[in-house]
Amino acid sequence: MATIKRFEEIKAWQEARELARFVYSVTRKGSFAKDFGFRDQIQRAAVSVGSNIAEGFARNGNKEFVKFLWIAKGSATEVQSQLYTAIDVGHLSEEDFKLIYAKAESCIVLIYRFLKALRTSPISGERYK
Repeated sequence: MATIKRFEEIKAWQEARELARFVYSVTRKGSFAKDFGFRDQIQRAAVSVGSNIAEGFARNGNKEFVKFLWIAKGSATEVQSQLYTAIDVGHLSEEDFKLIYAKAESCIVLIYRFLKALRTSPISGERYK
């Protein structure tokens, strides 16, 4: 595995960036834009995914990084849960729901794979992809 020098190189972070962009795109339109509390909550959850990946990367070694990756994974799952509410109350189309849900699922899978790699890494101080 290659050593990662910058958090921007992490595929899970790249995917999280896209997730946040998609969430912001749909929450700026229609009834979603007017539901301030809910809109802000799903936006915060989406931003949290990439933020926790970056913050964990900046911490000291894999043990702390793993902790932040679990938080990021939880935030991606939170976005998925909130999407159900958004579609149930009419804020989202089925197409937007599927697109964002799939993007969040992709983040979850990438984070989980990264977690497995970090946990089995023989050198706990290095970052791997």
